Amino acid sequence: MNVIIANQKKELLSALNIDVIKTVEGQYDVDELVGMFKNFYYQRMILDITALKDYDDIRTLQKLSISLDMDKLILLLDDSEESSSPSYLSKLISMGIYNFTRNVEGIMYLYNNPNSYRDVAQYHQIDNQDNEQIIYQGVEANYCRVIGVKNVTDQSGATTFCYMMVKQLKKNYNVIGVEVDANDFNYFNDKKSLYSVNSRELGHFIEKNNDKDVIIIDVNKSPTAMGLVQDIIYLVEPSVIKLNRLMNIKRTAFKELSGRKLVLNQSLLSSKDVLELQYEARAKFFFNMPPLNERDSNIPIMDTFLAKMGFLRQQTEVEEEEKRKKIFGLF
Repeated sequence: MNVIIANQKKELLSALNIDVIKTVEGQYDVDELVGMFKNFYYQRMILDITALKDYDDIRTLQKLSISLDMDKLILLLDDSEESSSPSYLSKLISMGIYNFTRNVEGIMYLYNNPNSYRDVAQYHQIDNQDNEQIIYQGVEANYCRVIGVKNVTDQSGATTFCYMMVKQLKKNYNVIGVEVDANDFNYFNDKKSLYSVNSRELGHFIEKNNDKDVIIIDVNKSPTAMGLVQDIIYLVEPSVIKLNRLMNIKRTAFKELSGRKLVLNQSLLSSKDVLELQYEARAKFFFNMPPLNERDSNIPIMDTFLAKMGFLRQQTEVEEEEKRKKIFGLF
């Protein structure tokens, strides 16, 4: 069942041929909408952007993306100059909002064929010639952030994931990575940014490097490391064999990780697949990360993930008008 939130486009939305469990009309603050739907189960939310107060301020959508599941959202845009701009659309993509359109046909297409990042990546701007900094999620930290990464399913790629985080963050941050009780970082040949320590040494290592902006830790199986990180990313590789093996070992695994940052890693799942898996697992996934090429010098999808983690990024120059027209023709 689905939710419709309508304002100026209510007549258009009333023509949708979908099952609706709840419809609200009018204009609301973000906090009001979050309060209505944060604990409300629904399949899709079709949101008329004019139903959001201050929707022309991208931070309004930013706040919404932090609190609700953007994989379930289909955003109906208006014809305002602000929400029509390529830079605005790029910011939506940076917040994990991939499904947006201007008409009923687009809504029904996205309802049955939800976009993944790959479908909108060509419209995602990376660098701005004016070097304007944009806050996509949260605020920039003025202290050392210590973030752990841990495999939930066996060998889900935590070591490489840490390396890719460090590699992408280095463009704007003073960052290092450290693995605990292992030596696999040696194979990346980056001794200036990647380190290996044992559990006993980790506390001293963090204290010694607290002048850094970020420390990324591959915690492996170290209880010491788990106790020293400020935030933890749990990786799940969503292949059938690994998920079934996890369920055989610990059937309550997802329940125990409820509310944590669960990331599907090395995932080939579509947005529709993710929604089905969330329903089956009774779990909400923080991000759906496709397989990455660690040789790439720039990885936009990792930028999107880091933005959702609260890091600042730089916005690019405006895309040419042809692409702006093309994106609305496709949806």
